[in-house]
Amino acid sequence: MKKALLTWFILAGLVQVSRSQEILLVPENLNFQSETEKNFWQSGTTNPLLLFMAVQADQSVSNQAWVDLVEELDNKASKSSPDLKFLRLIFEKTNHRLFKTYEPHSTFNDMLTEGKFNCVSGSAALGLLLDRYGFAYDIVETDYHAFILVNFNDKKIVLESTLPIGGMIIYPTEVKKYLESYRVGEFAQLKSLNQSLAGPEIHYGDNSIFRKVSLHQLAGLQYYNDAIIHFNSYDFGHAIDQLSKATILYPSDRILGLRELSMEMSYRIIATK
Repeated sequence: MKKALLTWFILAGLVQVSRSQEILLVPENLNFQSETEKNFWQSGTTNPLLLFMAVQADQSVSNQAWVDLVEELDNKASKSSPDLKFLRLIFEKTNHRLFKTYEPHSTFNDMLTEGKFNCVSGSAALGLLLDRYGFAYDIVETDYHAFILVNFNDKKIVLESTLPIGGMIIYPTEVKKYLESYRVGEFAQLKSLNQSLAGPEIHYGDNSIFRKVSLHQLAGLQYYNDAIIHFNSYDFGHAIDQLSKATILYPSDRILGLRELSMEMSYRIIATK
């Protein structure tokens, strides 16, 4: 009988090491919201899955949905090489098992337990699976969105997690059209710091970000998304805590900028007391 896996040390062996393994230097003064988050974080170097599960993690977190998905795909992988058919199977099975309801402010754990997902958690799930089964791919970060670009037989294939139907874009003209929609404007500037990456809306004509990120950096963007919730609720202390972790994973301009702004707002509140 299958059991929900609740402890970090059981979880640690469930996903193969990322092709883009990175060493995390974790300061001792980081404020973790739970012991589970701390344990997940400390094992995240060799298992990026745990970095995504660390956000809003508690003792009841379960990855059984992930175990079931990987088990099903592993059984299929033994009968199929990493071809286009299997790539489509990964996309369809992940949609069927994990991507139930699009929710902009959800976390990776929300996706595992309730099926609530956004472009960050969706792209994370697909990226982890593509790593596992040997596909070459890039995770692309834009101003308000993230998606997967698979490099397959010298062709580009888009995996758009927020589109369960039509989200695997294969034909070159459609791929080009999709990528053009995120073209960076010549004079575009960084957008509002406190707006999360969620998707699937496309902001035409004034995009300022289009860059490749690693799984660890994408995990940093999940912490950034979570910090935005605290920032917009005027809980600047928690926002700073989350942004401090995000900075270690991915010290991008917007993460550093929101951390600086959060600290400034926190100081202002203290000064008025």
